[in-house]
Amino acid sequence: MAHREQFAIYPDLKGKVALVVGAGQSGDPTSKYWGNGAAIAKVLSASGARVIACDLNLEAAQRTASHIKANGNHCEAVQANATSQIDIQRLVTEVAAKYGRIDILVNNVGGTKTGDPATMSEEAWDAQIELNLKSVFLSCNAVLPIMEKQGSGAVINNASIAGMRYLGKPQVAYASAKAAVIHFSKVTGIMYASKGIRVNSIAPGMVYTPLLEMLGNSKSAEDREIHKKITDHNIPQGSMGDAYDVANCVAFLASHSARYIIGQNLVIDGGLTESTGTGWSSTSRSSRL
Repeated sequence: MAHREQFAIYPDLKGKVALVVGAGQSGDPTSKYWGNGAAIAKVLSASGARVIACDLNLEAAQRTASHIKANGNHCEAVQANATSQIDIQRLVTEVAAKYGRIDILVNNVGGTKTGDPATMSEEAWDAQIELNLKSVFLSCNAVLPIMEKQGSGAVINNASIAGMRYLGKPQVAYASAKAAVIHFSKVTGIMYASKGIRVNSIAPGMVYTPLLEMLGNSKSAEDREIHKKITDHNIPQGSMGDAYDVANCVAFLASHSARYIIGQNLVIDGGLTESTGTGWSSTSRSSRL
């Protein structure tokens, strides 16, 4: 896989306070690839934003912060459970007290579990809805009142193209939760538009991350087969995306350049959702970035 690191700079983000929930760098610490949350934190900080990188795994958040600070930018690592209202309210209160405001909220927490409606357990369903949907609600519930008092703010919620179409993988709870994130962002965006707050969502497609790289390098044949299925794709553009593709869209939506964009879902997928492919292909194609 080729690797690139390209991102835009938005001068109006300088000095903004950005809370990125789910910003830990997971997977192999030595990987040259970045996860979505870590890349979002990095790109926002490169524009001069004061980033607070939150993750359930403090060590993962610290890896993100260390890399960003090594480049001379601002990033503070914090720990919180995005599915706990007590934890999120504590975090938001602490950030607001320390920085005086919260200008940007990015909800990047999520994860998928295989299952169809007939076989998935109730416990697995509830856990997926809690992780992928409730986490978005809890962060917005805590941050929106602060933004309303400020009279400004930008919220970007990370959904998925799985919330828009079937991708050939039985992940009904994840897909349902991500569809709800898209609609939650639309409804909330309209409700808060007159208050100077912009709420939008993004829907990444197939993105090459450190976790995917680990599957490809795994000793487990099952893991390597999953890697093969994901990288043998039907993407019209002919390649998978990377975390900077996602981060660039987040930075744009957070910036003044997107001042007239509210309640929209920005798809980042190389044309996949508009094609006839399901996402996984039996025919190998290049996955070069």
